[in-house]
Amino acid sequence: MAMQVIRDGSVAPDSVHGTVCSIGVYDGVHLGHRALLAQVAAVADQRDLATAVVTFDRHPALVTRPENAPKLLTTLDQKLELLDAAGIEFVYLIEFTEERSRTSAVDFFEAVFVRGVKAKQIIVGEDFHFGRDREGNLDLLHREGDKYGIDITGVDLVRASPDAPEPISSTAIRRKLAGGDIDEVNAMLGRPFEVWGIVVEGDQRGRTIGFPTANIPVSKQMAWPADGVYAGWYVRPDGSRHKAAVNIGRRPTFYEHAEQSLLEAHLLDFDGDLYGEAARVQFAHFLRSEQRFDGIDALAAQLKVDIEHTRALLG
Repeated sequence: MAMQVIRDGSVAPDSVHGTVCSIGVYDGVHLGHRALLAQVAAVADQRDLATAVVTFDRHPALVTRPENAPKLLTTLDQKLELLDAAGIEFVYLIEFTEERSRTSAVDFFEAVFVRGVKAKQIIVGEDFHFGRDREGNLDLLHREGDKYGIDITGVDLVRASPDAPEPISSTAIRRKLAGGDIDEVNAMLGRPFEVWGIVVEGDQRGRTIGFPTANIPVSKQMAWPADGVYAGWYVRPDGSRHKAAVNIGRRPTFYEHAEQSLLEAHLLDFDGDLYGEAARVQFAHFLRSEQRFDGIDALAAQLKVDIEHTRALLG
């Protein structure tokens, strides 16, 4: 069954007699999230209940503290796709507005967990908070759960290894991403980090030197890897995957003071028109930092090296 999205204020279908659910921002849907979702699915199977996740249409910090809101690892569409792939049957999508941010934890519990998803059991990370001023926690969940006969389970956070200094988290992944440590990022995600966007026409510089690129603008709300060159994959709407040398940077060989970084992907062994296409760029390996070259010839020589390095790494 395809995953169904329940809009804020609506309720699960009449055919659903109860759910095992979790709640969270679920940005990135990383291995820690997936371990919790696996537990939701296992308990739901034991109790013959449906699975549900309560999440948000935007990061709550974009409303409550926009000046300090974190960059996102996934768009809403990416997040929903990943939750679907994890086997979740229902997603209750909170429309997080300023008014919604003022909802008390008790009111939230009754409206969302009791009426919205018909929860019979709620499974959350041990550090979870929700509701106005983050007043909701495990203690409140237990207190409210007792009123409505809803079981509450708090689970330990997942670490990448027993000796890892901190649990896997979206914050930790953003930090590694900003440092260009794509191997560590992918290990915590359990999949290649991926950027989505629409291919637009660029300044054609790559084409003039024999290395045409797909130029993909990315929202300023999204997290990017550190400037540099990466080996990765370009995924087209038809699902076909193409090896790609991906550059993120300000192109210092051509521009001394570019305002922001750009994402450009050179597809290996490909000749076709990608303009206007929805693209997914997956980052597999970091190759090198961005650098300024003395001229076109030096740049072209390095791009050949990057492409061969990409080909070797991706097999």
